[in-house]
Amino acid sequence: MHGLSRRDALGLAAAASLTASAPAMARGKSDFLWGAATAGHQVEGNNVNADIWLLEQVRPSVFAEPSGDACDSLNRWREDVAIVRTLGLNCYRFSVEWSRIEPAQGQFSQAYLDHYRRIVDHCREQGLAPVVTFNHFTTPRWFAAAGGWENPQAPDWFARYCDRVARAMAGGISHALTFNEPNLALGGRWSAHPPDAKFQALIAASVAAAARASGSDRFSLLNAGEPHPMIPGVVAAHVKARAAIKAVRGDLPVGMSLAIPDEVAIGANSAIERKRADVYGPFFAVMDKDDFVGIQTYGRDYIGPDRALDLPADAPRRPNGKEWYPAAVGNVARYAHRMTGKPILVTENGIDAVDDAERARFIPEAIASVDAARRDGVPVIGYIHWSLLDNFEWFSGYGPRFGLVAVDRTTFKRTVKPSARLYAALVKARR
Repeated sequence: MHGLSRRDALGLAAAASLTASAPAMARGKSDFLWGAATAGHQVEGNNVNADIWLLEQVRPSVFAEPSGDACDSLNRWREDVAIVRTLGLNCYRFSVEWSRIEPAQGQFSQAYLDHYRRIVDHCREQGLAPVVTFNHFTTPRWFAAAGGWENPQAPDWFARYCDRVARAMAGGISHALTFNEPNLALGGRWSAHPPDAKFQALIAASVAAAARASGSDRFSLLNAGEPHPMIPGVVAAHVKARAAIKAVRGDLPVGMSLAIPDEVAIGANSAIERKRADVYGPFFAVMDKDDFVGIQTYGRDYIGPDRALDLPADAPRRPNGKEWYPAAVGNVARYAHRMTGKPILVTENGIDAVDDAERARFIPEAIASVDAARRDGVPVIGYIHWSLLDNFEWFSGYGPRFGLVAVDRTTFKRTVKPSARLYAALVKARR
């Protein structure tokens, strides 16, 4: 189980059946956003009021290890921002943690609202556009124990939280994302290798233990349960959150990111369109008033008559056996724009590679595919690499290496990798 990639693990877990204005972006030699991304729970550390934190602690746990101190970015965020600035990028994507801002239902922390506003303001001072995600997978523990996105009040609760965040910092935000990959749970159901009974049982036992620890008869979260009953609540929450953010600052670009692989139809009876209708359709349907679509792409899927298939025998392979296909991101940009008519922001694209030389080969090819899509007329407004740091990768713990920057697990020392310097050189050439 722990050998799964972070994306496979999150998606497959969900397949287991359980219950004052500022410029819109940083202005420089180019308005195109070149950035790197982090997410609160994965880098901050000790996010003790989050649903995921509890799942990490209970026994049995589906997590390889707990997040613990993570990268200590709750305290070292200025250092992270400084690295982004030193690399010559003009954008930093990060998330605010709902469980820190509303640790108990209806109880909001002004201290944490101030904390995240300081990050936004500091980014602006450093010439960086702050792209802020309002929900990056985690929710407050009280929310999960109340039924999560299946609770009829969930959209209103989320919109109330987004209103508080927007009032605290919307004036400085460049682009706002309501949700990070809320469709990932749906995509796991179409995997080439659905979860086996042992994995399903582990998920069920972990969630049941979290419910007991919460004094509740349920503990519901999107990436550890049957997703379809939750999607209507998530979709309604996006619509209400968008309205709440726009009510505070009408010119702030708002969207959400979707996990979209580059899909290839295999055979005349491929299920590709059925998969797309299931996994993207509910979200595309409510994007009419969004300002952009965020895409998060990590490779290709080959869709047969029922689900994804194993890689073709002649597919180019990486040392770990996965396919080598950096051009996927450009193809997904074309698809997402064709389906929505919206500008495209690449909010995540990257590679899990222990050998940083592999990442250094990946980045130029991925950016070239984005360049090609732009030449074809696709309005891509930015490319944000995942991730800035080697961080906590959910079920897989600290094993995967997506970062442009290595982090010592004991001292938290940041070490910029050669791939980051290559990325910086590519960006400098384009700016």
